[in-house]
Amino acid sequence: MKPGTFTQLYIQLVFAVKFRDRLLSKEIRENVLKYINGIITNLGHKPIITNGVEDHIHVFIGLNPSKSISETVKEIKRSSSIYINEQSWFKTKFQWQEGYGAFSYSRSHIERVYNYILNQEAHHKKKTFRNEYLEFLDKYEVTYEKRFLFDFFD
Repeated sequence: MKPGTFTQLYIQLVFAVKFRDRLLSKEIRENVLKYINGIITNLGHKPIITNGVEDHIHVFIGLNPSKSISETVKEIKRSSSIYINEQSWFKTKFQWQEGYGAFSYSRSHIERVYNYILNQEAHHKKKTFRNEYLEFLDKYEVTYEKRFLFDFFD
C-alpha cells in the first residue's frame, strides 16, 4: 500500500465444494482452513476467521485493498485445490464450485460475524446452505438470477 492510505474493509466470502459434495470432513477441513489462512496472509489480507462444514466454507478477512475480491477468491480456490489434491485424500479430483458470495461489514459487526462463522456446524443443523445463502443475498439486497446460483442439491 502507498503511504497515506488507510482502510478498514471487512469482507465475508462464501463458496462451496463442487457438486456440493460433503468432502470436507472435520479432520480434512481443519487442515484446509489452516492452509487457506496462510493463502490469505500471503495475499496481504488479515484472516479473522475461516470455518465451514463438509460442503462449503466462510472466510472473514480484513481486506488488503491492493488485491481485488475476485483475485483473492481465485487464488484461495486455486491454491487450496492444489493442496487438497496433493494430499490424495480423495479418489477423484477435488474442486470448488464456480462462483462465490462476498459481503461487506463495518467494524461494529466483527464480533457478530465472527461468532456466526465460528458456529457453522450448529447453525447448519437447523438451516440448509441453500436457505443460508439465499438469506444473505436477500438481506444484503443482492440482485441475482437463480440460474447463476450455486448448484444446490438439498
